[in-house]
Amino acid sequence: MLCVECERWGQTVEDLRDVACQAEHPRTRERFLALYEIAKGSNATRVAAQTGRCDEAVMAWVHDYNAHGPDALSFLHTGGRPPFALKSKPRSPRRSAPRSPSRLRRP
Repeated sequence: MLCVECERWGQTVEDLRDVACQAEHPRTRERFLALYEIAKGSNATRVAAQTGRCDEAVMAWVHDYNAHGPDALSFLHTGGRPPFALKSKPRSPRRSAPRSPSRLRRP
């Protein structure tokens, strides 16, 4: 059976709930709320069904927490455009026809 090892990291089940309510990013809140539900007696499959995640993802959250602590579940933006960033200015359009060769030009 999969269990959350809160005591290993100096936390209680209620601490998981507090982090789930106060975390800055929604994905971090989701992960800690899933851990809270599992620690209170639910199973990963049921939590996955309730959150719309696959079972393996929820189980991976528990394994990551047990192995690396609470910092392992904090969401980190790893790529792509930063949130709320302005789109870059469009480039000037390229010429569709090549320029006429200089040998055709007469002075």
